[in-house]
Amino acid sequence: MSEKTHTPLFHVSRRPAIPAWHAWAIRIGAVIIAMILSACIMGLATGQAPWNIAATQFDGVFGTPRRLWITGQNTAILLLISLAVTPAFKMRFWNIGAEGQVLVGCLASAACMILLGGKIPNPALIALMAVSAMAAGALWALIPAIFKVLYNTNETLFTLMMNYLATQLVAYFIIVWEVPKGSGKVGIINQTTEAGWLPVIGGQENLLPIIVGVIITALMFVYLNYSKHGYEIAVVGESERTARYVGIKVGKVVIRTMLLSGALCGLVGLLIVGGLSHTISAELAGGRGFTAVMVSWLAQFNPITMIFSSLLIVYMDRGAGEISTIYGLNHAFSDIMTGIILFFIIGSEFFINYRIDFVRRAGKEEKTNV
Repeated sequence: MSEKTHTPLFHVSRRPAIPAWHAWAIRIGAVIIAMILSACIMGLATGQAPWNIAATQFDGVFGTPRRLWITGQNTAILLLISLAVTPAFKMRFWNIGAEGQVLVGCLASAACMILLGGKIPNPALIALMAVSAMAAGALWALIPAIFKVLYNTNETLFTLMMNYLATQLVAYFIIVWEVPKGSGKVGIINQTTEAGWLPVIGGQENLLPIIVGVIITALMFVYLNYSKHGYEIAVVGESERTARYVGIKVGKVVIRTMLLSGALCGLVGLLIVGGLSHTISAELAGGRGFTAVMVSWLAQFNPITMIFSSLLIVYMDRGAGEISTIYGLNHAFSDIMTGIILFFIIGSEFFINYRIDFVRRAGKEEKTNV
């Protein structure tokens, strides 16, 4: 009895290293295809031509000076959080706790404004807010780092759980500080005196986060690529065994890097509370701590490239939101569209790292590479 051998239709194999331009061409192509598909789906849902949808999306992001400033501010905040988690990611420490680290930075800033507003000079108050916010974020990141070094705990789960603790901590203090009592809200802090409010530069409150984002981006690029600490982070990320062999103290690098990551998240909390919202709530981080993971990974941990990936994510989110508003769609529809584009972006990484060999028969087996 003869046995039939079934030849698979295709083989998946590891792709040899490809040039950087080729990898970015694949990513850009995936984004373009995803945006075209999203425009077509939105067109079917709204009855509008895809080019009208694209124009509405662009107008919602850049259509007026105010929209342009808000887009710049949102991009800067997302960029800063992405820069904060990047050193840890490059070290292969999966810090998923940026959301919580930003929230405790917001909480520390709000506490200073509420408890010390009007009692000390405003410059001293702002300085104290900055120190407190960065210290709070650093502490929140330090806890999982210590457990990782001492007990080799799973940092992904640990930092994720710290997000929920931060959310509940903020919720508790909102009840303590709520105005009026029973409202469940704090309201605008120091609305009359503006104690603890960060300075408005050039008459535009959205400018300060952008300036800070540019400065931190440049510093992070230099830190990761041209400093001893950046070199140690890269070596630890490649192989802890190699790092120990060359004399690098891995535990020290992990703790130092997480302190930096948490402190930058705390700085974002200061910008949000002191410069933008002037209040405290459990939704201030807005999920950007998780979105920052995608931004950092998409940019391959390159701070300069991260500017463009942050802008892309903000463009998709704000543009889809504008379409939902204009055409009366459920707000969840914009999340679906954003999810489609992110799916294509993630999928593009597969084709960068792997190739598909299709098998076809023409007298003998032939392979076609994709």
